[in-house]
Amino acid sequence: MNILATNKSASFDYELLDKYEAGLVLTGAEVKSIKTGHISLKGSFVTLHSGELYLTNANISPYPFAKSSAAYEPTRSRKLLVRKIEIRHLIGKLQVKGLTLVPLRVYTKKRSTRYISQASLSTNTKFSAAGNKTSNSNRRSEMDGLIKLEFALAKGKKAYDKRKDISKKESKRKIERAIKNN
Repeated sequence: MNILATNKSASFDYELLDKYEAGLVLTGAEVKSIKTGHISLKGSFVTLHSGELYLTNANISPYPFAKSSAAYEPTRSRKLLVRKIEIRHLIGKLQVKGLTLVPLRVYTKKRSTRYISQASLSTNTKFSAAGNKTSNSNRRSEMDGLIKLEFALAKGKKAYDKRKDISKKESKRKIERAIKNN
């Protein structure tokens, strides 16, 4: 798993309750741009429209080597691929006041072998000197695979909760410094 982007403010601003994983519907140029690290989750959120989830306000910069399009919107809403059972579960949870869906990170995940078609396996199959079959699909790099989004069901923190977290972090740093200096 190769992490491409994280939302650092999510754990500071929200109390994370449940985590979920979803695929993203993207264009080819957006995939290349994300894999080169040109995505920002700052200020983005997950919305629910007509029974489907969308990643809203995530900024994906245009890929510089793709055909330039004047109509490209870096912050357009992108559909999330989630199972219907999970969507129904989330709809029920979102009825509670104060809960929201927050994106946490974008990463690549290797494809499962059941999703690789037989045609691609047959074209990538080679024979070694001993006569055994070897497959190039096993030699894929970390950047190959599917782009996934991890998002969480979260509840907003109050200002005093944030101050409490900051004081805990500071006291932890002081203890670590004291241990390191002794």
